[in-house]
Amino acid sequence: MQKFMSVMVSFTFLIGLFIPVVYAEELVESGKSAVLMEVETGRVLYEKNPHEQLEPASMTKMMPMYLILEAIADGRLSWDKEVTVSENAASLGGTQIYLEPGEVMSVRDLFASVAIASANDSVTALGEALSGSEADFIDLMNERAQQFGMTNTVFKNASGLPDEGHMTTAYDMAILAGRLILDFPEVTDFTSLYEDYVREDSDEPFWLVNTNQLVRYVEGVDGLKTGSTDAAGYCLAATAKRGDMRVVAVVMGAERSELRNREVARLIEHAFAQYELHPRLEAGSVVGTQHHILADSRKFDVVTTAPISLLIEVGAHLGEETQEITFNNELTMPIEPGDVVGKMQYLIDGEVYTEVDLTVSELVEKTSFISLWMHTLGHLIFGGH
Repeated sequence: MQKFMSVMVSFTFLIGLFIPVVYAEELVESGKSAVLMEVETGRVLYEKNPHEQLEPASMTKMMPMYLILEAIADGRLSWDKEVTVSENAASLGGTQIYLEPGEVMSVRDLFASVAIASANDSVTALGEALSGSEADFIDLMNERAQQFGMTNTVFKNASGLPDEGHMTTAYDMAILAGRLILDFPEVTDFTSLYEDYVREDSDEPFWLVNTNQLVRYVEGVDGLKTGSTDAAGYCLAATAKRGDMRVVAVVMGAERSELRNREVARLIEHAFAQYELHPRLEAGSVVGTQHHILADSRKFDVVTTAPISLLIEVGAHLGEETQEITFNNELTMPIEPGDVVGKMQYLIDGEVYTEVDLTVSELVEKTSFISLWMHTLGHLIFGGH
C-alpha cells in the first residue's frame, strides 16, 4: 500500500482556467532567474529562466535547516543538545560566528545563527552533529533534494560557499522553500527575527543581524534565506503571508543586494495584488466513508492528506464546485493513518482543478475470523449489507 510521506503536497493543477503564469520581464530585470510561487497550492505565478542552473550561495542552507528541523521533530536531535565544534567546522570562511575547535554550543544557538545570520561554521557543525561527517550530511542533502523533485540541484557543501558543480535553479529553491515553510512553520520563529544573540551569557555575546532586510520593510515577510558570492551574485528566497495566502519569491544572480531586495519585494506585492486564495478543505477533513468487509467495524472515514484551496485572480468568477472520490480497488488490513486509500478530485464546472490523496484518520484493524464468520452468517440469515 502506498504511504503518504510528507505533510506537504505540491498540487498539480490539471486545467489552466484561473492562473496564467506571468512572464513580464519588468518584474525582475537584474536577477538572472526568478520564481514566484503560492505555497499551499504550489502554483507558479511568475517565472524568469526558472530552470537555469546557477550557484545558490547561502540559499543552500535551507536544506540543512529542513534536515535539522526534521531531526528535532523525530527525536534524533533536540534543541538543547550540546554540539562540540570540529576543526573542520571552525575552519570555514565567509559569514560566520567564529566558532573555535572544541567549543560547545547548543543546537538552538547554532540553528539561530544559521537562520538569522547565515553562519557557515554553524551549519557545518550542525550537519556533522546530525550525520557524523560533513560528507555524509551532503549525501543526505542530495538524497532529500531528489525526493523533493529538485532535479536540477546538486549540493557539494552545506554552506553554499563556491564549490565546483554546486548548482541549483530558482524553481528548485522555490520548491525547497515551500517544503521548509509548510512542513516546519516554526522555522519563522528564527527567520522572522531581525536580531538575536548567541553566547549571550558569556563575556563576549555575539550579535546576530538578519541578512534578509525585507523582514523589517515588507508586510508579512518572515523568512527565509539570502545568499551572495562573487560567482552567484545576490540571491534571496523570501516568504510572506497575508491573510490565508503565503508566497515564496526567489531571485538569483542579481547585480546588487538592493536590486535583489527590490525585485523580491516587487514579486511579493504583485502576488498579493493580483491573486487571492480561497480555502475549501483543511488537511484531515472527513470527505467520505469506505465500507470494507475485512475492517473491524466494516466501515471507516476517509480524510484528506492535504488542504484544498482555490487560487484565483482577484475578482475572477468561480464556477460550480464539485468533488469526486475514487477508492483503491485492493486494500489490505490494517490501514494506518498516512496509507493512501483513494483520491479525491476537486472540479470546477465539471473540469478537474486539483486532486489530493485520501487516508484514514485512525488505525483500521483487520476483523477477526470469528467476527467475519458471524457477520457472514448474519448476512445469509437476515440479509442486508
